[in-house]
Amino acid sequence: MEKIISKLEARPKSLVRLSRASKIFKTIIAAIQEKKGEAIVSLDLRKIDEAVSDFFILCEAQSYVQIKAIGDAVVEAVYKACDEKPYHSEGGEHWTLVDYVNIVVHIFNKEQRKFYDLESLWLDAGRQEHSEE
Repeated sequence: MEKIISKLEARPKSLVRLSRASKIFKTIIAAIQEKKGEAIVSLDLRKIDEAVSDFFILCEAQSYVQIKAIGDAVVEAVYKACDEKPYHSEGGEHWTLVDYVNIVVHIFNKEQRKFYDLESLWLDAGRQEHSEE
């Protein structure tokens, strides 16, 4: 646990606050939609003092292959459009995380999303659904 806490404390703090209108936010949503991510939701964490980022973006995928494809698409699209690389990313069979410090993207399979239920953990956050445009 100490290792996790020290890593969070060492995390670079960005002085720039983002919005849903920011280029990186829109790019992430578009990349998820392009790869047919489902149930896309953003949680606005800016008014929560304990939050580690400005936004969480969550979505579901049908398989590990789709989870990986969405994660790869997000990284590629953000790099091309915003010249930004993730601070951290990790992936697995059921959940992939792509961390841009101010925005953290969570790509789940349906069961893991329900199990972790991040939306309930962050009930104070402003929630917005992002349907296919």
